[in-house]
Amino acid sequence: MRGKQFSVATREPVGFLLYSPFAVIVMLTHIYTPFVFLPIYASLEHIPRPLVEASHDLGANRLMTFLRVILPLSMPGLLAGATFAFVLSLGDFLAPLLVGGPSGTMIANIVQSLFGAAYDWPLGAAISVCILIITITLLSLTERFEKRWSFK
Repeated sequence: MRGKQFSVATREPVGFLLYSPFAVIVMLTHIYTPFVFLPIYASLEHIPRPLVEASHDLGANRLMTFLRVILPLSMPGLLAGATFAFVLSLGDFLAPLLVGGPSGTMIANIVQSLFGAAYDWPLGAAISVCILIITITLLSLTERFEKRWSFK
């Protein structure tokens, strides 16, 4: 006997998965997740196993081992992953435009429209310089924090 087959057909796009801010967030998360996970994995891989074992030998439970040993040693990877995701998503203007439609406006879309459609080059240049200053400041802060938390 054959089992019943169910098919679900929609006649139009699913509303919350297309042309909405939620769709843009899901899409950006899907795109930039590997850029976050790879530095975190690399930093977790370089944590010496004897440090974790010593923490357990000294009476720390799993939570305290994570908070006192693993988290501080993996902080450079966390910062690198967050920086990658921020910088890459800051410049992404095509994907939010395609998935989010008119409501998928991000800062890169504003700059692109100021230079392209509105021909307001001074305002576009001013916003671009502000974005550049914010990005350079963020990169210098993360570099300082990575040097503080790095181990050799």
